Amino acid sequence: MSHHEIHRSHRIGWLRAAVLGANDGIVSTASLVIGVAAAHAAHTDILLAGVAGLVAGAMSMAAGEYVSVSSQSDTEKADLELERKSLSDDYGFELQELANIYEERGLDSNLAKQVAEQLMAHDALGAHAKDELGLAESVRARPMQAAFFSAGTFTIGAALPLLIAWNVSSTQLIPVVAVSSLIFLASLGSLAALAGGATMSIGAIRVTFWGALAMSLTAAVGRLFGVAV
Repeated sequence: MSHHEIHRSHRIGWLRAAVLGANDGIVSTASLVIGVAAAHAAHTDILLAGVAGLVAGAMSMAAGEYVSVSSQSDTEKADLELERKSLSDDYGFELQELANIYEERGLDSNLAKQVAEQLMAHDALGAHAKDELGLAESVRARPMQAAFFSAGTFTIGAALPLLIAWNVSSTQLIPVVAVSSLIFLASLGSLAALAGGATMSIGAIRVTFWGALAMSLTAAVGRLFGVAV
């Protein structure tokens, strides 16, 4: 019987950006809508603030992800260039360095050296990138991918509380948006945990808790500084 293991580490890059974007979209937009509504603003002003928050947030997420992940990519490239130069300047030292890594993992010295020699003969830079620097291809920094997933899922997440706010009256807006957003967050946490191979209930609880806290604090600020009309 064949046995096939389903690993999920290759999803780390896009899954992190997607979950971050969707979570931020729901939390920030719902909190903004609730905060403005708590300040007794008109329904049209609430929607306008929400739409502005969606556009600004999506662009901010895209730019932020691209800049931060680009910095990670720059560091990876700099390390690889340094390693490439070291291989060119002192191949023997790099060979022994890799052999020492394998020996520390449990291989005897002779076998460790043989493994290092064969791997470096096949792809010296790739062997050092993976086993010395820890730069596996599946988790390499991809700035454009991170920016796209983060902005896209932020837009989807932000649209959910906005659609709710659009279809309810001002008197019902705060409780309906709050409850529905918590449901959206719980669903997001469950799906993210499922995609990452974690427990769905834990994923739902941790996302919902922070979302509820953010909305509560924003509502408090809105009531504190709002002026009833």
